[in-house]
Amino acid sequence: MSIYRNAVWFLKGMQEYTRCGYEAAAKRFNPSDLEVNLSGRSFMITGANSGIGKATALEIANRGGTVHMVCRNKGRADAAKDEIVESSKNQDVYVHIVDMSNMKQVWEFAQNFSQNNTLHVLINNAGCMINQREVTEEGLEKNFATNTLGTYILTTALIPLLKQATNPRVITVSSGGMLTQKLNVDDLQFEKGTFDGTMAYAQNKRQQVILTERWATQHKEIHFSSMHPGWADTPAVQTSMPSFHAKMQSRLRTEAMGADTVVWLAMSEAASKQNSGLFFQDRTAVSTHLPLAASRSSPQDEEKLLNILEEFAQKFKP
Repeated sequence: MSIYRNAVWFLKGMQEYTRCGYEAAAKRFNPSDLEVNLSGRSFMITGANSGIGKATALEIANRGGTVHMVCRNKGRADAAKDEIVESSKNQDVYVHIVDMSNMKQVWEFAQNFSQNNTLHVLINNAGCMINQREVTEEGLEKNFATNTLGTYILTTALIPLLKQATNPRVITVSSGGMLTQKLNVDDLQFEKGTFDGTMAYAQNKRQQVILTERWATQHKEIHFSSMHPGWADTPAVQTSMPSFHAKMQSRLRTEAMGADTVVWLAMSEAASKQNSGLFFQDRTAVSTHLPLAASRSSPQDEEKLLNILEEFAQKFKP
């Protein structure tokens, strides 16, 4: 089944996820969707110092929004902030140093932030794909910690703050790679068999889509969505998938193309009219499963995923 899924996914990707796929989709975009003034609205973006996160931060800053950049590396974050401020002439750009693979740090940041800030939109963009199995100082597999548990803790910790805002939204940058995976709730930290970083990442991205669907049913006041940016030429792709990057380089999207749907989901009125909990590609809600791929999980497995994440969350709560 995984051979079938991978083959169908790759053919789909060549048609839809490339630069050409974006250019074809963009012909039906409504340009007025992004003609908005964001002054008075506050946006938090994780992994905002490069790639899709930085491109998103710039688009928001250009329209007058307040930007909170959540980054791991202070030097790179400050440099990115300076570029964004200079380009947008918007001074309301703030850097917060948080390692999304450190659960105690994520908790403390969310709790402190909630005490004296407002937040309208959370963009879960930070991600990692580590190709050797690595364990954090808290004893968690690093891909799972960053992509799934860090996203879970940050989002759930900020939900009370988001509920105080008008038109609050949560956007999670997932990946079309999740279409190759069925949720495996019995080995969330990839302790069994040989470790495959690409598969671990795709599993995490499937988990994010399931979380988005679940949060949408639990918190009706907030608009949740997940999305696939397509295959974009970002520093993350260059470092974590060098052979894919080398083969596909001429066909990859720009960072701005990859960020387009994030930006649209974060700011457009059209996006807020879509149902909450959907998965988007090029401003359109798309299926979370390939045809005949047998990748659907049972409600029991999805419930188990949430229970495990909540147990971990309580364990690391300060």
